[in-house]
Amino acid sequence: MDLRAELLKSIWYAFTALDVEKSGKVSKSQLKVLSHNLYTVLCIPHDPVALEEHFRDDDDGPVSSQGYMPYLNKYILDKVEEGAFVKENFDELCWTLTAKKNYKPDRNGNSVVSHQDAFKLWCLFNFLSEDKYPLVMVPDEVEYLLKKICTAMNMELNSCELDDYLSQEPQGQEGLTVWQFLDMVNSGRFLRGIEQEAISMAVEEVYQEVIEDVLKQARSPHVLGYEPCPAPNLVLISISPVQGYLWKRGQLRRNWSERWFMLKPSVLSYYMSEERKEKKGSIALDKHCCVEVLPDRDGKRCMFCVKTSSRTYEMSASDTRQRQEWTLAIQTAIRLQAEGKKSLHKDLKQKRREQREQRDQRKAAKEEETQRLKQLQEEKERKLQELELLKEAQRQAEILLQEEEQRRRQQHEEMQRTLEIQLREAEQARASMQAEMVLKEAEAERQRKRILELEAMQERLQEALQQEVKARQDEEAVRYAQARLLAEEEEKLKQLMKLKEEQEEYIIKTQREKQVLKQEMENKNKCLEEAQKQLEEVRVNRQRVDQDVMAAQRKLRQASTNVKHWNVQMNRLMHPIGPGDKRSNVSGGVFTGYQPLLSQRDSSLK
Repeated sequence: MDLRAELLKSIWYAFTALDVEKSGKVSKSQLKVLSHNLYTVLCIPHDPVALEEHFRDDDDGPVSSQGYMPYLNKYILDKVEEGAFVKENFDELCWTLTAKKNYKPDRNGNSVVSHQDAFKLWCLFNFLSEDKYPLVMVPDEVEYLLKKICTAMNMELNSCELDDYLSQEPQGQEGLTVWQFLDMVNSGRFLRGIEQEAISMAVEEVYQEVIEDVLKQARSPHVLGYEPCPAPNLVLISISPVQGYLWKRGQLRRNWSERWFMLKPSVLSYYMSEERKEKKGSIALDKHCCVEVLPDRDGKRCMFCVKTSSRTYEMSASDTRQRQEWTLAIQTAIRLQAEGKKSLHKDLKQKRREQREQRDQRKAAKEEETQRLKQLQEEKERKLQELELLKEAQRQAEILLQEEEQRRRQQHEEMQRTLEIQLREAEQARASMQAEMVLKEAEAERQRKRILELEAMQERLQEALQQEVKARQDEEAVRYAQARLLAEEEEKLKQLMKLKEEQEEYIIKTQREKQVLKQEMENKNKCLEEAQKQLEEVRVNRQRVDQDVMAAQRKLRQASTNVKHWNVQMNRLMHPIGPGDKRSNVSGGVFTGYQPLLSQRDSSLK
């Protein structure tokens, strides 16, 4: 079954539950809440304005299911990725919405199944129901599901009683709704004398097998009362859960540990215990894997191994029967992988549906043939009566009968050709579905690459965020330093104001001193004027003294001339007469001898 079809079935129940007036329409406010919850459980980014934009031209009145479907397909279902969400959470949301309105268990607490078991039966009903709305489950599927639950409790279903119940139920032959089915189960008509705990365990077992794809081991076909289909490899089977404790040998330490194993078509998972809270590992199964029985050794018995392309896993069962069940079940899983089947029960459901269609076609053809034969018989009787009256009428009747037989044969051949054409179209549709699966796998690969790119982008964004945090820390440090500098500047500003006040005081003091100095200068100017007057008197006296000095100089020059003359005379008398320069030297020496005296006189005069 396609994932979109599975989701649509549950969403249909939620939508109809919100349709309180049963008008086929739901208010936009309720659809907003439903859409928001669907975004949450399906792990899709929420777009709060998409619904308003989608119904912008339809502000008045509620929205029908046909009007909601384009939005549901575009903004929700097209964005759903298989494996990206928990399917059970999605089903619980839709079940909660629809159960409040439609599920009415016994108020006295006498219901056969609990509320949680009713939810699981609802999920099983959705899985087995036809892809037509309103959803119903045909009687064959009802019998199939009840037989599986009874088989899980080691009891046999009374098919005759079920047929009687369906015949009494209105439209029971066409199928039951889920609420009719739950009412039938809660009535206790088919599960008399069985404790609720046993029923709960059986429902849980069937739920794990069908919904969670926990792989099962095939039993003989007659257990469920079905006969093998004449088509090749098309057998309706009953199955028992393959999950339980096994001893597993480690790869590195080579010690044996007891683990709870659970087998699905593509993987064999093992946990610490049956609560399945701590998963220890898993073994991926494909068409290249194989299972082999090993001889007893190392104190372990009933050993077998699962060989994959990368490793061999050794395990030990409690007894030979358990080992045989596990080996057969694992071989079944490997065969499913080799055939390219992802879910055993989806394939079985499709095969049962094809069987019902073929059976209905055969039944319709048989009824048509019976009706035609009846008409032919009546025609023949009438012709025989006419034959008794007229032999000519008998011959004409025979001619008409031959023509009718020929026409019937032609119709039969035409019907056979039509069935062959339909068969070829089905084969073509299957080929197109396989091609579409290849395209979807390619699309999934592109989505995985996109996820890797987004993870790389997220790492780069985290690095940028770390850099931004570091920059903010640096900015905080700079701000702290700036605050410290502002405090220092404020302190210096206080000192500057203090210095300014001191300077103003100093200026006032200086002005006072300046006034004092000005007074002193005035006094000094007065003294200077008096000194200038005295200087004038001194200059006058100096001029008079200079005149006296000039007179003395004249006298001195005259005296020096006389001295030079007497010196020359003395030199001539005391030395012989030499070159002319000695004369000059004598005269110069006499003059230089008076030079200090003249300079001393001038300084004293000054």
